[in-house]
Amino acid sequence: MSNVIEIKDYSWKYLNTSTPALENINLTIEEGSFVGVIGPNGSGKTTLAYSIDGLIPGQYNGIKKGTVNVFGKEVEDYGRGELQHLVGVVFSDPEAQFTAMTVEDELVFGMENIGLSIPEIQERLDWVTELTDLGPLLEKPPYEISGGQKQRVALAAVLAMRPKVLILDEPTSMLDPMSRQRIFDVLVRLKAEENSTIIVIEHSLEHLVRLAERMILMSDGSLVLDDSTRNFFRQTDFLLEKNVSPPGVIGFFHELSRIADYQKDPPLDVEEAHARLQEILQRGNEG
Repeated sequence: MSNVIEIKDYSWKYLNTSTPALENINLTIEEGSFVGVIGPNGSGKTTLAYSIDGLIPGQYNGIKKGTVNVFGKEVEDYGRGELQHLVGVVFSDPEAQFTAMTVEDELVFGMENIGLSIPEIQERLDWVTELTDLGPLLEKPPYEISGGQKQRVALAAVLAMRPKVLILDEPTSMLDPMSRQRIFDVLVRLKAEENSTIIVIEHSLEHLVRLAERMILMSDGSLVLDDSTRNFFRQTDFLLEKNVSPPGVIGFFHELSRIADYQKDPPLDVEEAHARLQEILQRGNEG
């Protein structure tokens, strides 16, 4: 598969700040991949997302070094609004994206702006409404629905534009567990049914590790770890040094490897952990 994002020797420093928000970033992302980006607050995750979307340097002042190419073209060479047709961003605060008085109008707004025909708008509206389970909410004001519903509306509005690259910047940071699960249920379907390239910046790792084929760790504006998800969590000691707590099952088996003779890779979800525990108990019974 071809690379849709190629970042080379890239640094960005906001004006009136003493240190770069990003420094010497080298990163490529393949078409159709699902990438998780994690790291503590202030590590540069959102700045990275804005750089890929062209919001940086489009709407921010600062000093840029290096290149950020999206679909083979430097982000600064895209015309106004052109890159946003290819890259969609869902922000952690969904209300920051709302412009309409009803959920349906919110979903339609972006499609009208890019000049889609009425039949195509209706087709996409039907598709995204079913995908995100927003049918009962279409006539409601987006400001009066629950936090989880608002986040699904913000996600649906971006999906309706059919961007080739979808970036979600901490989309579940303010959600309860059930609402968080519904957002990731949508991503499961997108991964299975569409060929979108998906980048998720997230603190809640339990859901993310089940979907992401690749994980990236940011720290102090630098990319400090980039690997396949399973290889990434083989380095749990390093993650802990960087104040990143792995999901519960990974942490449990990491501790197990420290106190017992267990050298296999950590499981990535509860189902895999259950199978591993059964295997360990079986070995114990046989011994």
